[in-house]
Amino acid sequence: APAPKEEPAPAPKQEPAPAPAAEDPSSPEHPPATEQPTAPADEPAPVPTAEAAPAPEEGSPSAPAEPQAPEPEPEKPKGVPPSSPLALAVEEVSENSITLTWKAPEETGRSHLDGYVVEICKDGSTDWTAVNEEPFLSTRFTVQDLGSGDKIHVRVKAVSACGASVPATLEQPVLIREILQLPKIRMPRHLRETYVRHVGDAVNMMIPFQGKPQPEVIWTKGGQPLDTSRITIRNTQKDTIFYIREAQRGDSGKYELTVRINGAEDKAILDIRVIELPGPPQNLKLVDVWGFNVALEWTPPTDNGNSEIKGYVVQKSDKKSGKWFTALERCTRTSCTISDLIIGNTYSFRVFAENACGLSEKAAVTTAVADIKKTKTAYQSEKIPQRDMMEPPKFTQPLTDRTTTRGYNTHLICCVRGFPQPKIIWMKNQMEIREDPKYIAMIEQGVCSLEIRKPSPFDGGIYTCKAVNALGEASVDCKLDVK
Repeated sequence: APAPKEEPAPAPKQEPAPAPAAEDPSSPEHPPATEQPTAPADEPAPVPTAEAAPAPEEGSPSAPAEPQAPEPEPEKPKGVPPSSPLALAVEEVSENSITLTWKAPEETGRSHLDGYVVEICKDGSTDWTAVNEEPFLSTRFTVQDLGSGDKIHVRVKAVSACGASVPATLEQPVLIREILQLPKIRMPRHLRETYVRHVGDAVNMMIPFQGKPQPEVIWTKGGQPLDTSRITIRNTQKDTIFYIREAQRGDSGKYELTVRINGAEDKAILDIRVIELPGPPQNLKLVDVWGFNVALEWTPPTDNGNSEIKGYVVQKSDKKSGKWFTALERCTRTSCTISDLIIGNTYSFRVFAENACGLSEKAAVTTAVADIKKTKTAYQSEKIPQRDMMEPPKFTQPLTDRTTTRGYNTHLICCVRGFPQPKIIWMKNQMEIREDPKYIAMIEQGVCSLEIRKPSPFDGGIYTCKAVNALGEASVDCKLDVK
């Protein structure tokens, strides 16, 4: 059969119609060559389709067959459904549910996306069931009410007005069971260091953890179970609560928390320190007294209150007043020197110990007292050379010319210095101003002032201030205009 079919190809000028008609007995009713392209559409065999391809290239009778191929194109305006959702994955699996996530499809077609439809099918079956009745737009969905131990196939379709997309299907079925999560204790940051409380305070701590299924929570102290008469432990699915109503010194120590699931476990250490006020220092002694100073020594307290001693507070008291005053606020050593004591007084001393809880309730007091005695000293007065303070009058601030308005009080001011204090004389047009109620003259700290009350144009002129003492004299003047 293939040999005679190759012969018509080199002779395109001859009529190619009778050759294929003789070879294809299935189409005797169609002698014309124009119907030859339709024969491969009706026959599924690949042989006639291979002949149809070269025929239109070489022979002109096959040219009208080309416009018949793009006939299905007018159907595109009806709309194209969206493409498949992307990245379908399982987010979480529990005993009776499964949570799915995916991404929106790349193409949604001409219509807007109405939403998604989730379908499930049990392993071994071909019956797909829609989980949601109506499409939804969220890309996350939880399928509920599933049977524990079942294997479920899942697929998701994108739906629009043009139809549904090709579903996005998980490659493997999902086994519905609770996923085991390794136990993990999430210790809060403030509990990673030593947790300090005072005696009598409440201890209330919540420590979160994680793990599936519900982990077993175990508290121990020194490898032994806790004293439930003093310590209350309450556990939930996600945390454990450690509670003591009133803490005592004996509650201090390292507590071990263990979270265990089927042999897998996680441990954490909780260090609790309950502190109280320290005891007083011991063996306080007055070592030496000299001049205005004394030297003290002591030893640390026997009970530090379960907390490190930060320092000591040293106080002094004199017999006259009987009151205590702090000499040193925080001394880090077990000895000190107290200075600047008052001559003639007798002093006693006491020392308090201080830790993180505060000062000790009692103090160590010296049995001996310190007498600060007077020392014999010869006082010599210092000879101060005499300084000549005499100085003739000198004006440091002169008078200035002024223009004033009729009827408004006016002040003329200047400054002068000199020793002995000079006498001040005011003059108008070289005439001394004597006791005239219109003028008020004053001098204070070297500042000389002359007040002219309600001046008139007649009061205008040249005013002079003269300063005179035993060493000489000086004067300044100014011009006053009254308008």
